[in-house]
Amino acid sequence: MIMKENNLQVEAIKNGTVLDHIPANMGFNVMRLFQLHKTNQRITIGLNLPSSALGVKDLIKIENLYINEEQANHLALYAPNATVNQIENYQVVAKLPLSLPQNVLGMFHCPNTNCITHDEKAVESHFKIIQKCENIHFKCKYCEKVFSKETMTHHQA
Repeated sequence: MIMKENNLQVEAIKNGTVLDHIPANMGFNVMRLFQLHKTNQRITIGLNLPSSALGVKDLIKIENLYINEEQANHLALYAPNATVNQIENYQVVAKLPLSLPQNVLGMFHCPNTNCITHDEKAVESHFKIIQKCENIHFKCKYCEKVFSKETMTHHQA
């Protein structure tokens, strides 16, 4: 029998969520997306880990916290080919599929400083997601301007 050498780069978790195959340099964006800096659960972050598919990748393991399907779809904004694995007792019990959301509410600031969402605190930002080939764009419901995902910044809750 041939044994495959399998050295774990990051410690296994007993229960929680593993976000894997995140493109390198996107790990911190994903941390902000899920506001993981505000949790008291243990988080393990692997940046620029070797990956046969991507060359290098980022990885995030969150103990005792489960990402739901809607949240997984928001992950597709940054990492459309990422995997979301739910772990129980060290075993993968579910793999959540990722699909791009059609709309995103209240997550991002509109880059247009003249947009009503900047002056009216009661107006929640609302973007329609537009995918053009591999590129994802955000169209503001209010000012109707279209922005690349690189220009988008998260709301700080």
